[in-house]
Amino acid sequence: MHGLRRGRVVAIVAVTVALTGSLQGQVPESGRGYPTQDWPFVGGNWSSSRYSMLTDITTETIDRLAGGWVAQLEGGSASRATPVVKDGVLYLTAGANIFAIDAGTGETVWRWQPDDAERQMVPSWQGVGLGEAFLFVGLRSSQVAALRQDTGELVWAESVGSVPQQSGESVTTAPMYAHGKVFVGVANGDSGGQGRIVALDAETGARLWTFFVVPRPGELGHDTWPQDSNTWELGGGGVWLNGTVDPDLGLVYFSTGNPVPMFGGEIRAGDNLFTASVLALDIETGERRWHYQVVRHDVWDADIATPLLLYEAEVDGQTRKAVAAMRADGYLFLLDRMTGESLLPIEERSVPQDAYQRTAPTQPFPVGTESILPDCSFWRDRVPPPFELSCSGFTPPSVNQHTIVAPGVPIPRVRVTPMSYSPQTGYIYAQGQAMVGLARRPQDPWLSNAGGFQLTLPDPVGIIAAVDTRTGRLAWKHEVPTALLGTSGPLTTAGGLMFRGAPDGLVEAYDVRTGDRVWAFQTATEGARMRPGPAVAYELDGKQFITIPMGRELWAFTLDGVVPARGVVPDDPWADLPPSGPAPRETDEIEAATLIQNPSWSVGGRRYAIREHAFNPVRALVTAGARVRFLNNGEIAHTIAARDGSWTTASLDPATWEFVAFDQPGTFLYHCTDHPWAIGEITVEP
Repeated sequence: MHGLRRGRVVAIVAVTVALTGSLQGQVPESGRGYPTQDWPFVGGNWSSSRYSMLTDITTETIDRLAGGWVAQLEGGSASRATPVVKDGVLYLTAGANIFAIDAGTGETVWRWQPDDAERQMVPSWQGVGLGEAFLFVGLRSSQVAALRQDTGELVWAESVGSVPQQSGESVTTAPMYAHGKVFVGVANGDSGGQGRIVALDAETGARLWTFFVVPRPGELGHDTWPQDSNTWELGGGGVWLNGTVDPDLGLVYFSTGNPVPMFGGEIRAGDNLFTASVLALDIETGERRWHYQVVRHDVWDADIATPLLLYEAEVDGQTRKAVAAMRADGYLFLLDRMTGESLLPIEERSVPQDAYQRTAPTQPFPVGTESILPDCSFWRDRVPPPFELSCSGFTPPSVNQHTIVAPGVPIPRVRVTPMSYSPQTGYIYAQGQAMVGLARRPQDPWLSNAGGFQLTLPDPVGIIAAVDTRTGRLAWKHEVPTALLGTSGPLTTAGGLMFRGAPDGLVEAYDVRTGDRVWAFQTATEGARMRPGPAVAYELDGKQFITIPMGRELWAFTLDGVVPARGVVPDDPWADLPPSGPAPRETDEIEAATLIQNPSWSVGGRRYAIREHAFNPVRALVTAGARVRFLNNGEIAHTIAARDGSWTTASLDPATWEFVAFDQPGTFLYHCTDHPWAIGEITVEP
């Protein structure tokens, strides 16, 4: 351990957290039920349900909710970690820093930062885990570190990856503490190697067991990899999302990532266990109890894309312990926590094949359920010629040829943000992004970013949804611009509310049953762009708080708070959304479709391509009295109209145009009525 005790603690103020004795023995009981006063785990409890029992903030009192305090993460970068709260102190990571913050005032208790940049002792962006006296954090250096909760002193740091560290290896998970052990996953990017799950002794950091995701010779599942090469040694299956624990069953649960090379299925024939799977491992030994693979022979990066969630399911009038996993295409897999048996019927559906990439003939789908993402019909009339739409997300990307696929290629568009479960409703709450993908797999399967995947229009659509766990069908859903989707993820409470944050600094609350937005608060000035973290709930001195990281700040909200909003909260933040793009350009001609010369994504050797659902320029500048020519440079018809209904063109066939006069100064939005997601803006100067 010599050389690993580096790091410094700064900005220490008065600390009231006392050590509670040895780490051995009984785990905190707060992990067994839904959290109340504290929020001691990233997911709230061992189940990662992200549900709080607090009831002061409700649909009836929400109008009184306002800023209680706001803390500057001094010396840190923006945070999208989930805070954890224990005994009046809040802990989170921000860039290369770990902060301990007074949960009642926002004052910094201590801040830890590494002083050995070469060892990449940078904390995980997902946050930290709490034991009895120690704080545990995963590091980019493939280490797990333990710090004292009261002072931030580094006690131990131990490697859980390869020695020496392999390229791409890191610990991105927030450690999970239970039964005197710390459980983490090791990610590997797409650089080869083997993902693994590791258990450490919480007091000493000694490694207790390791489970390798890709089975070794003689182990169950090794025959799902090529037997005539060492491909399995580079098989991937990185573990990059937080785990969950059921101490009563003696099981720890993790999801695994894609096989490696990501898009080179031809060199790794077979199902490629245990990639893209749910794994249930014995807490004491690390032995596999069961697994469920949601994607066989993944060539789409279509693995489980959000942290697992444990809940109590009602099945045929009986209560069963369940684990929920959401595949990247937005489908929920609801499994028995003890056996791995699906709680909903599973259908093996035939999927498009590519003999070269040795694709699996079928993939599993929950019968009668709904994805939170729109189905292919949503995109049928939105894909411009000459592209042809494939309606299977499992369409293999062709080598050196372009493929248009809905809901997107690669298909993962539910990503990173955690889910939440409310026992009040029986709903799981999640968010994701629907899109059409334009894909080409490069000849070299290891070059996953070498011109491999690029996107075309139409623009992606953000989704916030609630899924009924009893049926797998949507209870409600909102479509939002992806610019307002963000990385926050939902928090639900016994007050009947769901909270989330948006990249523009907006914090929102929804009615968990109806999906109606009932409250919003603007934490940032206009034009802000950030990656907000997930919100948490806790109680201190009889007062309930909702706390959420917003960029370089940490906001706490409480009833009758005194910190005002920093901007105007729109009545409907998704209506009349200004188009993104550069500053207004002086012109009297606007293309209703954009002609692009020699684009990297052109099809069939064309010297040009058409971005059919985009105005050029997106923002135009004219003087009062100007006549603006709207020119259809595309290959399908477009009808241009003012957002306020004050003017409209006729239906413009390809190569036709129409003039519109602008006499009054101001800034005006317009759109294509045939393709309303295409938005433009005109500024008229005197």
